Amino acid sequence: MRAASRESQTRVAEKLDAFLRNVGDTVSIAAQVGTELFLVVDQLEDHRPLRVAVADTSLKPEQRSGMISDVFGGKVADATLTVLKQAAEQDWSTPREFREGLVHLGRRALLRGAESENKLELVENELFALSRLLEREGELTQLLSDRRATADQKRQLLASVLYGKVTMYTEALALQVIGRPEHNPVDDIAAVSRESAELTGKTVAEVASATELTDAQRDALADKLGKIYGREMAIHSEVDPSLLGGVTIRVGDELIDGSTRGKLQRLRADMAANTAY
Repeated sequence: MRAASRESQTRVAEKLDAFLRNVGDTVSIAAQVGTELFLVVDQLEDHRPLRVAVADTSLKPEQRSGMISDVFGGKVADATLTVLKQAAEQDWSTPREFREGLVHLGRRALLRGAESENKLELVENELFALSRLLEREGELTQLLSDRRATADQKRQLLASVLYGKVTMYTEALALQVIGRPEHNPVDDIAAVSRESAELTGKTVAEVASATELTDAQRDALADKLGKIYGREMAIHSEVDPSLLGGVTIRVGDELIDGSTRGKLQRLRADMAANTAY
């Protein structure tokens, strides 16, 4: 997303946050706004003239906002319509980035709903666990990536896997991601998990360990990494027995390999280098 679109998204996101903080029933309204924003994106994707017009910067902001009112007034909740109008009044680099902005605003609304129920960390962890599951289950991931399948077919498949196992927020976010892919199912769902952490100002550290980390170990690791990076950390952990011992830690593009497997690989590489001389 280009700079102008990022700024527009940030401005509307701040207004959305302020609204949800002050509304009476945050849970139901956040869920409604998130769900309806996704439905609006579906309609924009199906109607090219409309999606181009509402992001046309040659039109005045009030013209774009008025167009949104004409099309969606009475069809979505007042809160959703307000978010849509605020988004339309901003300058977006392209119609595609306008739609992308609405998707992120929809996700943000659902995550704020989870936060109001003290379930944000749970949703974050469920989404990360789902991304790891999809990474292990290649056949399922392949089906969810199949370009011949419709978005509804993919959502129905994933819904059958998730039914009764995760919160409604996790399910809604995961189904939205699968129906509107950006990269691949594993990376797309992991990205929403990171969005959840970032909503509270945390940076994600993806940790793989040979055995399950205890809560005390996770807390100690988060504290240590927080001191190293100078910011609060969210630990996304998974078990990988092939590491043999120790842990690997990924923060952004940086990888710290303290696993037994990694040490053995480095030892073999050193021995091979010495032998070559």
